[in-house]
Amino acid sequence: MDIKQIQDLIRFVSKSGVNEVSIEQKDFKITIKTNEVQPQLIHASIPAQTAPAVLPPAPVAAAPAEPVAPAVAGPDTSKYLTIKSPMIGTFYRSASPDKPLFVNVGDEIKTGSVVCIIEAMKLFNEIESEISGRIVKILVDNASPVEYDQPLFLVEPI
Repeated sequence: MDIKQIQDLIRFVSKSGVNEVSIEQKDFKITIKTNEVQPQLIHASIPAQTAPAVLPPAPVAAAPAEPVAPAVAGPDTSKYLTIKSPMIGTFYRSASPDKPLFVNVGDEIKTGSVVCIIEAMKLFNEIESEISGRIVKILVDNASPVEYDQPLFLVEPI
């Protein structure tokens, strides 16, 4: 496991709400425990023949918040339906970086329309909408880890 994979794992754990993750491989063991502020790398051991040095993980930066327009009462989201993630994995808005996005805000979707892809264990799963309507908001950034039942899209029924 390289430092990039460790950093990705730390980001994933911090967003998932899991308190502790422990991974053991042939020559590698890592345990990540989180608190409310940010995850901490508790233990990592790599034999000297595998890697000459262990680099400390880079600090996990909080995802930039979208600008929120000041509102007196806030928008009523109770009229919207939610498309949720059917699995744990990595959320992608298009089939590949050079392909167009499956959906954008304002697009109308029908039952069975592909709205995104979730990669889980190197398998790319097309996620189809179970509802018809208009996309109001995309709740997850592209290439972000998602949890089971995590809201992905807000949809206004038509």
